[in-house]
Amino acid sequence: MTVCYHCQREIQKVLLERKLWPSLPRGCLSCSLVERSSMPLIVEQYQMRLSQNHIDCPNVCKTSLVPLPNSSWFLSSMESSAHFPSAISRLWSDSSFQPGDSSSDTSRGTPLEELHLLHKLSNLSFFNSRWEQRVDQHGRVYYVDHVEKRTTWDRPEPLPPGWERRVDNMGRIYYVDHFTRTTTWQRPTLESVRNYEQWQLQRSQLQGAMQQFNQRFIYGYYGAPPPPSTPKLYFVNHNTRITQWEDPRNQGQLNEKPLPEGWEMRFTVDGIPYFVDHNRRTTTYIDPRTGKSALDNGPQIAYVPVYISFLKHFAFQQLAMPQHIKITVSRKTLFEDSFQQIMSFSPQDLRRRLWVIFPGEEGLDYGGVAREWFFLLSHEVLNPMYCLFEYVGKDNYCLQINPASYINPDHLKYFRFIGRFIAMALFHVRFIDTGFSLPFYKRILNKPTGLKDLESVDPEFYNSLIWVKENNIEECGLEMYFSVDKEILGEIKSHDLKPNGSNILVTEENKEEYIRLVAEWRLSRGVEEQTQAFFEGFNEILPQQYLQYFDAKELEVLLCGMQEIDLNDWQRHTIYRHYTRTSKQIMWFWQFVKEIDNEKRMRLLQFVTGTCRLPVGGFVDLMGSNGPQKFCIEKVGKENWLPRSHTCFNRLDLPPYKSYEQLKEKLLFAIEETEGFGQE
Repeated sequence: MTVCYHCQREIQKVLLERKLWPSLPRGCLSCSLVERSSMPLIVEQYQMRLSQNHIDCPNVCKTSLVPLPNSSWFLSSMESSAHFPSAISRLWSDSSFQPGDSSSDTSRGTPLEELHLLHKLSNLSFFNSRWEQRVDQHGRVYYVDHVEKRTTWDRPEPLPPGWERRVDNMGRIYYVDHFTRTTTWQRPTLESVRNYEQWQLQRSQLQGAMQQFNQRFIYGYYGAPPPPSTPKLYFVNHNTRITQWEDPRNQGQLNEKPLPEGWEMRFTVDGIPYFVDHNRRTTTYIDPRTGKSALDNGPQIAYVPVYISFLKHFAFQQLAMPQHIKITVSRKTLFEDSFQQIMSFSPQDLRRRLWVIFPGEEGLDYGGVAREWFFLLSHEVLNPMYCLFEYVGKDNYCLQINPASYINPDHLKYFRFIGRFIAMALFHVRFIDTGFSLPFYKRILNKPTGLKDLESVDPEFYNSLIWVKENNIEECGLEMYFSVDKEILGEIKSHDLKPNGSNILVTEENKEEYIRLVAEWRLSRGVEEQTQAFFEGFNEILPQQYLQYFDAKELEVLLCGMQEIDLNDWQRHTIYRHYTRTSKQIMWFWQFVKEIDNEKRMRLLQFVTGTCRLPVGGFVDLMGSNGPQKFCIEKVGKENWLPRSHTCFNRLDLPPYKSYEQLKEKLLFAIEETEGFGQE
C-alpha cells in the first residue's frame, strides 16, 4: 500500500499555504511504504491511516488524517473519485470559504476555519462518491443516492467522525457511535453531535455544582452523617442582637423601622411582645415606632404567638437536622413517584429538609422547587378523579373522604401516604392547593363533631334534622328507626345507628339520641378505615398533640395559606339588605376592614363564607348554596347582639350598633372567639 508522492506534497502545500499546518516535519508526507495492516504512519502530532490500495493518482485515494491528543483538528473519511489535488483546488476556489488573513501572527487558521475546511473536504468527497446532484424539468435541484437508490430535496451530509452506518439482519439501517459505543435508529448529523456535546458540557458543569450537596443526601440507608462540606450561612441583626438562618431580604424584615436607640423588644412566657427602654429602665407594651399597644387587639393576642411559635418551632427543627433527603419525581408520574419515595423513607427522615428534583430540569432546590412540588402533588392526590376524595357538595369545593374509595384495593396505603404528605406540609410550612371540610379539620385536631358541623357539609340534611328536633314527630305520624340507608356505587345498604337499631322506633323521648347518632354517621359514613389509615400516616410525622392549641379555622389557614385581599374588589361585589352604602354601620364596617391586618381579614372572610380562600376571579365568583352568591351584609338583631354568619349564603348579620368602637369590639370577638361551628 502506497500513497503517491504527488498527492502527499499537494496536501502539505495547501495546508501550509492556508496556515493550517504549523510546520513541515522532517520526513513528513514522503513517499513511504506501509505494511498491509491498520498500523498508522505517525508524523509528529498527526497519524496517517491507509485504508485502501492506492495504485495511481487518477484512482481512488482514501486517507484518514487523525490527530493525537495534543492536536486540535482532524480529517476523516476523505474520498475522491478524481485526482486529489484537483479536488483541493476546487475547494479553495469555493467563495463560501474565506480563511483568515495571512498576516495573522498565528501559525495556522482558527479552529472555525479548520472545521470549515475539514467539513468541506469530507462533504465534497462523500458527495462525489455516493450522491449525484441533478436538476428536474422545473429547474429544481434534487439529489440521487446511488447506494440506496432514492432521491431527496435536502443536500446530504456525511456521517460525523466516529459514526458508522450498518444494517441489521432484518434489513433495517442503524448507526453506531464508536466513541460512546451506542447505537441509534436516527441518522446523526454534525450539528446534532455538536449540540449533544455542548449539552454534555453544560450538564457536567451543573453536576459539579451539585456534588457538594450529594454527601448530604439520604437515599434510604442510615449511617453516620458525613461532615458538612461547606459552612452554613446565617444572618445577624446587630440592632436586636438576634441571629437567624433565614435571609431577612426574603422576609421583608428590612422594611421594618429599627427601634430607637436604647430600646429592645422581648417576649413574655406567653409569647406577647413588650419593649424595654434601657434609657429610663422601664418596660411597656406600646411599640415606640408606631405608638400602638400589643394589647390593643384584645383576646386574640393569645392566638398570634401560638401561630408564630408553631412556625418557628418546626422551621427551627428542620433546619437543625443534619442532611437532606432527595426526592426525584417526574411531572408525568408525579403521584406514583411521590408515593413510592415518601413511603420508602422513615418518619424521622421526612422531617429533614427536602431536596426535590424534577428529571430534565437542572434547577437547584433552595425551597422554590419543594414549594411547587407540594402544590402540584396536593392538586394531584386530592383530585376526585382518583376516587379517594370527593367534593362536599355541588356548590362546595371543600374535600372529604370518598366512601367508595374501597374499590381501590390499595386505598388504605394511599390514605396513609396522604396522611404523611399533609403532615409534611404542616411541618415544613408549605401550603397545599385544595382544602378539606371543617369537620375533617376537627377530626385532624381530635375534636368532637356535632350537629352544627353538618350544616357546612349537607345543608339539606341538616335542615331536616333541625325540623325533627323542633317538631313533634309523633303528631306528624313519622315512623323512623335507628337505621339509615346509604348508596355507594348504585348499591343501597342499610346501617344500624345502634345495635338492633332497625327494630328501635324513634320517639319524642329518644329523638335527641337519634339526631346525635345520625349526625355522627353522616360525618363519618363508611370511611372509618380510611380515616384511621390517614391518621396513622399523619401522626408518624406530626403527632396531634402539637396541634391542640388550634381550632379548625386556624388549621385551615395554616395548611392552605393566606392571600392578600383586594378591598376595592370586596366593596364592589358586596350587596346590602336593609342597609345602604351610606349607612353609618356600613361605613364603620369598611373602616374596620381597612384598619385590621390581612390575617384578620382572612379570618373575617372565613367567618362569613366558611373558607379563607377566594376563587380565581375574586369576590365576584363567590359561590353559595344555589350557585354564585355575592358577599352580603344584612341588618339583623339588636345593638347588644353579636354578629352572625350564614356560610351557605355568604351573609353577615350585622346588628345596628350605635358606635364604631362597639362594632369593632363585637366583630373582633366574633371572628376570634367563636370555635368552628360549635357555638351559636
